Amino acid sequence: MTLVGTEIELDVDDVAHGGWCVGRHGEQVVFVRHALPGEHVRVKVTEQTTRFLRGEAVEVITASPDRVEAPCAFAGPGMCGGCDWQHASLDAQRRLKGKVVADQLSRIAGIDMAVDVEELPGTPDGLGWRTRVRFSVDEDGHAGLRRHRSHDIEPIDRCLIAHPGVSELGVTDVTWKDVREVEAVASATRADRAVVVTPTTAKLGDLPDLKASSAVLRRFKGGRVQSVRGRKGVREDVAGREYRVGAGGFWQVHPAAGETLSAAVLEALEPKPGETALDLYCGAGLFTGALAEAVGPEGRVMGVENGENAVRDAQYNLKDQPQVRVERADVAKQMREWADVRADVVTLDPPRAGLGKEVVRKVAGMKPRRVAYVSCDPATLARDLADFDRSGYQLVGLRAFDAFPMTHHVECVAVLEPVRLARRHREDQD
Repeated sequence: MTLVGTEIELDVDDVAHGGWCVGRHGEQVVFVRHALPGEHVRVKVTEQTTRFLRGEAVEVITASPDRVEAPCAFAGPGMCGGCDWQHASLDAQRRLKGKVVADQLSRIAGIDMAVDVEELPGTPDGLGWRTRVRFSVDEDGHAGLRRHRSHDIEPIDRCLIAHPGVSELGVTDVTWKDVREVEAVASATRADRAVVVTPTTAKLGDLPDLKASSAVLRRFKGGRVQSVRGRKGVREDVAGREYRVGAGGFWQVHPAAGETLSAAVLEALEPKPGETALDLYCGAGLFTGALAEAVGPEGRVMGVENGENAVRDAQYNLKDQPQVRVERADVAKQMREWADVRADVVTLDPPRAGLGKEVVRKVAGMKPRRVAYVSCDPATLARDLADFDRSGYQLVGLRAFDAFPMTHHVECVAVLEPVRLARRHREDQD
């Protein structure tokens, strides 16, 4: 008998990866959104499998002291799926994220450690930080955001976590004819703005006038982006260096993340003048630039990135650093070609899918004295840390940052050393 569409009552026991909390209905596990550990809630079941149920808390019968009124009118059961924790205080959000990271490390990698999630500067209320927002457009041309685990679109008039530069464009205030998606991009440090439009037809039609000036780009099927007018992207300033970033490319979306993560990577690696550094999945060159400054003109930094536009940006951004070389390649393939390369330090910033066994083995085979692994997914991070352990590298430190307030996402910087150094590191700490 299906329970989908029915309502059940349960106690919420714990938090799970992905913005869920966990309870039980009889012998069955239930993953619940819009709840908090310690609450007693009424849940509307939205999905049923042989192993578990999913649902949304439609009524809170006994509330947690960590519960707050969600600041956004579109955050709640059946509405926008962009935020997971608007109903929790910011302190509680960070505790929940820390527990999720710790649970993933313990369950997947066998690493037991407490994890404290650090606040990033500039957003004390957890709002107004997201410098890149991808809006979906409905059949009537109205821009909105997708509901959780759904293709349905929630019409909105404003996204509260969007950066002011994004909100000022007024994407949700105009009609987008024959358009499927609109990605709005704002620089965190400049007045640069851009919109990347994905049309539903082969030809890009007339576009509405926005409330603020911006570059316009078109995204084709397959992800290729072409400039329509204005710049191809935005400029960002980090640690005194200007970075050109393609509007359709990757860049940290929190205004303080670039500076904070660069500093964390340098602190983790302690690169020395004259050393060789590797920056895998280097994007537009954020960490490459920081490493180049640290190793100096007598050192060497090699970056690898698969995205054509990102490589072009990285090469442009670092053209004043002759010790830098950026290759466009699949990371695993490039690592095979660099089998004889030795690196002193390595930075890794892969997409959500993580590294995989081959890249882990190749990195370990380079015998770096230290590795910094930047990750936005604690599950794949834990999986890769387990593979590193099997390849002779152990975790010696981890910092977690609340780079995505109101959502379940968290950014981690893990530090690894060869086992013999890791053992000495632990002895020094004791």
